Amino acid sequence: MMEISTITRRRVNTSTRSVFFFSFPSFENVTGKKMGPTLRQVVEPVTLGEGPHWDAEEQALYFISTNDYTINKYVPASGKHTTSKLDGRTTFIIPIEGKRCHFVVGLERKVVEVRWAGEDGGASLLRTIVEVDQEYPDNRFNDAKADPRGRLFAGTMGAEYEPGKFHLKRGSLYRIDPDGKVHKLEDNIDISNGMCWDVGRAAFYFADSFEYAIRRYDYNVHTGDISANPKIIFKYKDHRLEGIPDGMTIDTDGNLWVANFDGHRVLKIDPRTGSLLEKIRIPALQVTSVTFGGPALEDLYVTSACVNRGVEQTPPAGSTFVLTNLGVKGYPNLSVKMN
Repeated sequence: MMEISTITRRRVNTSTRSVFFFSFPSFENVTGKKMGPTLRQVVEPVTLGEGPHWDAEEQALYFISTNDYTINKYVPASGKHTTSKLDGRTTFIIPIEGKRCHFVVGLERKVVEVRWAGEDGGASLLRTIVEVDQEYPDNRFNDAKADPRGRLFAGTMGAEYEPGKFHLKRGSLYRIDPDGKVHKLEDNIDISNGMCWDVGRAAFYFADSFEYAIRRYDYNVHTGDISANPKIIFKYKDHRLEGIPDGMTIDTDGNLWVANFDGHRVLKIDPRTGSLLEKIRIPALQVTSVTFGGPALEDLYVTSACVNRGVEQTPPAGSTFVLTNLGVKGYPNLSVKMN
């Protein structure tokens, strides 16, 4: 396992924002191939950036800022960042297949359909698709992804009643099919996070953050079922890691890339062996999520937060970053099918 730390930082001022470039020493991975990863800030800080989704058709990154109630779009080719505010805490944004400028958005305990052309302001809420967790009105959605067949997997979490303290075991994991039917896949969840699939190995990966671990489920691509053979495949304590697992993605080699919230890091994990392959330090304590993007899906976009839980989080905390020259490639993010 190789840990990579920043050694230089250079600030570049533009007319709209300050951008930081971070460089790393060359390192050798387990295959012996030398790489020189580079970290660059691409979007100025938000309060709680989350849910990055790379739209390959638009070559744009969508993400949300939960505590700012916003949905966001970043276009690397132009460097343009736009945002629109909704009426409540936003938790994810995923395009709807076949409906340009239409998205499913997590809004408190609801999944809603939003129309947004991607400019500053102008987002309109069209309808509520589902509302869950009626027994816990202070719950909210957290992470969500479209599975390989376009079904929406979305998880909830209990309320934060004091800074950094949450009502536990009140969340659930749901699958919402294209016909709108809702299936509860798991309950007694603290904070639903992660969510990615390895179809070739019939695997679904998920993190309940306060379990300090990553789970693997057998995944049936035809039905969307994950009920068979759940097991823990990675434990933080086995690797003396601080923080909690947050958002997650998978590369084409089958390795997981995990945002380490309260840990300043992105982790690379081999889920087949439970090995920790790499730790990449991020200049933000609260690393929230990751996704592959760019023309060849070789860039890793990293969101972060700057929530004050008794300690002020200073810039560039809260920024969105991009890691390049990692020597790996990801899978395309998929849109949601919704009738």
